Amino acid sequence: MSKICQITGKKAITGNNVSHSKRRTKRRFNVNLFNKKFYWVEQDAWISLTISAAGLRTINKLGLDAAIKSAASKGYISEIKYIEF
Repeated sequence: MSKICQITGKKAITGNNVSHSKRRTKRRFNVNLFNKKFYWVEQDAWISLTISAAGLRTINKLGLDAAIKSAASKGYISEIKYIEF
């Protein structure tokens, strides 16, 4: 699984660790990702998404259906994982 948010498209970026003596070594700034289950009312199904904290705020603001449609139009969601109970 790649470390990319399925709603916002955020992914890890690179930067530098800077010591007190100003030596620089490469490092990664990872995204705050977690797996979360949502009930998608329009499809009448449970889905699982890998989202960031910013993606969760986007879903709370726009709604799940609008956020998924927006992410799909931008190419962030390649596949939605449906959960069977």
